[in-house]
Amino acid sequence: MATFDDRERAFEKKFEHDQQLQFRTEMRRNKLIGLWAAELMGLTGADADAYAKQVVESDFEEPGPEDVIRKIKGDFEARSVDKSDRQIRRQLEECANVAREQVMSEVE
Repeated sequence: MATFDDRERAFEKKFEHDQQLQFRTEMRRNKLIGLWAAELMGLTGADADAYAKQVVESDFEEPGPEDVIRKIKGDFEARSVDKSDRQIRRQLEECANVAREQVMSEVE
């Protein structure tokens, strides 16, 4: 019975670790796309960092990336930045790939 309990604890620990990596990757992705959007809106330095933080915080509104996309799209419209939903989603995917690589390199 101890072997079964050990296996169960190992699976639970792996699941928890995977969830932490996923969370870190999503937060990094959101920061990266926030910095990208800030640059397009002409924000630099501390203003760009503050905007990226707002993008990260916007992801807590609902599950999935739709809240992030909606925030960036709204901010682009307010500042007359011409980017389609498709372009924003493509950039979000590119940022996700970079974030995944960065987080995994930190783990190793």
